[in-house]
Parts: sequence; structure tokens; C-alpha cells
Amino acid sequence: MDDGRLRRAMVDGPTPLNPPPERPFALRSTIYTAGFLLVILAVVPSVFYLLGEWILTSIPARFIIQAYWTGFRTLLGIAVFTIGLAAYLYCSIWLIYHGRGPHVEFDPPKVFVATGPYRWVRNPVVITLLVAFLGEVIFFASLGLIVLFVLGVAFAHYQVTRIEEPRLATRFGESYAEYCRQVPRWLPQPPRETTPPPQ
Repeated sequence: MDDGRLRRAMVDGPTPLNPPPERPFALRSTIYTAGFLLVILAVVPSVFYLLGEWILTSIPARFIIQAYWTGFRTLLGIAVFTIGLAAYLYCSIWLIYHGRGPHVEFDPPKVFVATGPYRWVRNPVVITLLVAFLGEVIFFASLGLIVLFVLGVAFAHYQVTRIEEPRLATRFGESYAEYCRQVPRWLPQPPRETTPPPQ
């Protein structure tokens, strides 16, 4: 190393082990998020909605359900969907920004995030997505969407407990294990003072 580079290294300090990621991760994150929301909140629900409507066309209960929910369910569904979607986008952006990468299994964040909404609950992205979808269930009052919601809750639990958490435990070790001991998986609670910082 020449004298000039040596002097710069002494002034600037050591080169960080994890250099900041390249800019394209923001574009990838936007594409992944938009595509994911389109499939989860539009394409798949449409299939189950049509299936449920087809089943209910010959059942008198359809008219009872429609009469009960008309008006109130529309406003409630819109409110729940809006709150869930806004919270989902907030939690996703928080994870993408602080985690330095998209939040998908095949292109995961590079940094462990235990701040913001992740101090309250370990899976705010999943929870808020389910809340947004629950708004669709209420709005359409569809038997097919109710079935899809129940399946979605079961799948989310399986995905988190069998895929995501084991991978995070392998990547982040004891810091993640301590985080799991302090922060609940599904039911948010006020953060403890000892919640570990991101590693």
C-alpha cells in the first residue's frame, strides 16, 4: 500500500465489512412488492370469490348474507382493507430500508431488523397483509374468500414457523434467538427495553 492510500486508510478508518448494497435493490423491492400484492390481493381472491359465488347461487343463505352486510359491510371492508394495506406498505418499506434488501425468501434482506414495528411483533408484514385481505373478505362477503382467508392464515403460520424462522435463526444466530424470546410472533405487545438492536 502506498503512502497516500495508507494515510487515507488511517484517516478514514477501516473499510466496512458489509459495504452498502447497490441501488438496484430498491427497484427489485418495488417490483416484488407490486407483483406480490397483485397476486395475493387481486388474482387469487378473484378465483375464490367466483368459486364462492358459484356455490352460493343455489343456496337461499346467499340472500340472508347479502341483506345483513349491505351498507355496513361495505364501509367496514373498505376501512379494514385501507388500514391493512397502509400498514403493510409501512412495515415493508421499513424492512426494505433497514434490512438493505427486498423481503422475499429468494432475495432476503441483508441486515437483521428489530426496530420500528418489529419491536412490537416479529411478523408485521404478514399480519398487515392478512388484515388487508380480511377487508376484502368483509367487503365481498364471499364464502370463497372466507375459505381463502382461513387457508391463508394456516399457510402464513406454516411459512413463518417452518421456513422463515429457521432460516433467520441460521443466518443471525443467538441475536435472533434472543429476539424471538422477547418479541411475540403474532400478537403485538409493547416493546421491552431489552429488545436487541439490529445486528
